[in-house]
Amino acid sequence: MNISEQPPLETRQEAFRELVERQDKGTPVLQSRSEIENQFSLSSEQVLAIEREGLSNSWPPLG
Repeated sequence: MNISEQPPLETRQEAFRELVERQDKGTPVLQSRSEIENQFSLSSEQVLAIEREGLSNSWPPLG
């Protein structure tokens, strides 16, 4: 995926926050990823990239 295919940083951070919060509340990982794909109109590859980016950079709610 190149930079032009990535959503804006603010959108990526919001999607990551939602993903972590859903998983913290007990939503299974695959289900939470699918929900984020639908909510933010993202591909599965984009969600995985956002998840990796958020973990690497300790985005909220982690940081």
